[in-house]
Amino acid sequence: MRRITTSISTRTATSLDSSERSRLLKVLEAYGPSATDEAADVERLRALAASAPDPWTRASPLHVTGSALVVHPPTKRVLLRWHERQQGWLQVGGHGDAGESDPFDVAFREAAEETGLRDLVPWPDASVLQVTIVPVPAGKGEPAHEHGDIRYAFATSHPEAVSAETPEAPLAWLTIDEALARVGEDNLRVCLERVAALFEA
Repeated sequence: MRRITTSISTRTATSLDSSERSRLLKVLEAYGPSATDEAADVERLRALAASAPDPWTRASPLHVTGSALVVHPPTKRVLLRWHERQQGWLQVGGHGDAGESDPFDVAFREAAEETGLRDLVPWPDASVLQVTIVPVPAGKGEPAHEHGDIRYAFATSHPEAVSAETPEAPLAWLTIDEALARVGEDNLRVCLERVAALFEA
């Protein structure tokens, strides 16, 4: 398993060095989108990663985020989190902290923080599951903006060990059909369907 480092710093606008920029670009260039709209999103993020001083900064109207679907393969369930700002059930994930430039690391850290799970492993491997650009409504002092979300899947062997980060962000283990019935975002439905196919592989 990859070694994960975490940071508690809040990211502010800065400039990535060449190795940090290369890390993100390599992820995006290695990924093969499965649909026309996803290919367009990947191209937008490649352009952002190549040109923006810091593609992760929240100061940008479009910035990169990392997220994950946490799964329990033996029961073919997925873990969703209630997002108050979005008013919906979504995957776990979020923004890069200072010093982070690998979306895998961001997704892994956020998944551990938001679920309390300490045994997460990449599933079925560390490959990107989906790349999508999603609109985020204004709130918490921020204007409306977009997340260029790079998504992974992580598995746990101890689903009963989940612990919500806050009472306002409850977690729910759901079958794929139950999850599809709860989510409203089309891009997340695509992600869930990809996980469903992997469950059956």
